[in-house]
Amino acid sequence: MTNLTFGEKAGQAVVYLVLTLLALLCLFPFVYVIAVSFTPATEVMRRGIVIIPEKVTLAAYKEVFYHHGFGQAYQITLFRTLVGTALNMLFTVLAAYPLSKKYLPGRGVFLLAIVFTMMFSGGLIPTYLLIRSLHLLDTAWVLVIPTLISAFNVIIVKGFFEQLPGEIEESARVDGASELQALWKIVLPLSMPVLATISLFYAVGHWNSYFDAIVYINDTKLMPLQVVLRNILLNLQAQSADPAANTEYVSTAALQMAAVVVTTLPILVAYPFLQKHFTKGVLMGSIKG
Repeated sequence: MTNLTFGEKAGQAVVYLVLTLLALLCLFPFVYVIAVSFTPATEVMRRGIVIIPEKVTLAAYKEVFYHHGFGQAYQITLFRTLVGTALNMLFTVLAAYPLSKKYLPGRGVFLLAIVFTMMFSGGLIPTYLLIRSLHLLDTAWVLVIPTLISAFNVIIVKGFFEQLPGEIEESARVDGASELQALWKIVLPLSMPVLATISLFYAVGHWNSYFDAIVYINDTKLMPLQVVLRNILLNLQAQSADPAANTEYVSTAALQMAAVVVTTLPILVAYPFLQKHFTKGVLMGSIKG
């Protein structure tokens, strides 16, 4: 390995410095949101921009959880995200696997029908009438069933399945495995990168969705987390108490930041566990020699 010249070292130092500054700029909004959520109202009003609070308080989080229905909303959102993502992956895989087989009768017709739904839809009113006729209004299942499958994700998973060597499945069939056994024991273990990626897409979509709940649900007890957050960000008014006389007074900014932290943290925690599958080799360890 050759020694670097002074100019090369200086160039590397400049690159590292610029990248560090860019990273700090990207990190600053997150630090600011978290800091303000833990800061008393008097300090927020006095300092304006808070990075490291002088005094830490949980008043904003207590206000969010106890007075804005976050507990019930969290349960609804967890149900939607966990159950919805599991059903999404089940139906996506069951649709993509047979479509990846060129010998499937009518394969072109099915693919055309799927692609057609990506460009055209029935619209909001026909969809609402259909959901009402299925008696899904004001139920938690209305957040899951209408979005069971994504045509775009089916196309992605189908393309991934098509790249897998057919010889692996043929060897499994020679050993007496059925189509479902080959899918479960051969194809899915080799497809973890795409399955993890699509699962993350579905989970983030469920976690962040709020429009369908606004349209199809009137019961406030069934509202998901993002609807509660939206209501807080849009309708929250400053409290009438005098902040100078009460250090535990919760400002509007602190409540908003606490709500953002509470709704964003679970996805940030789950992402690193799925990220490791993104760069794994598709056929690592499956073919020797």
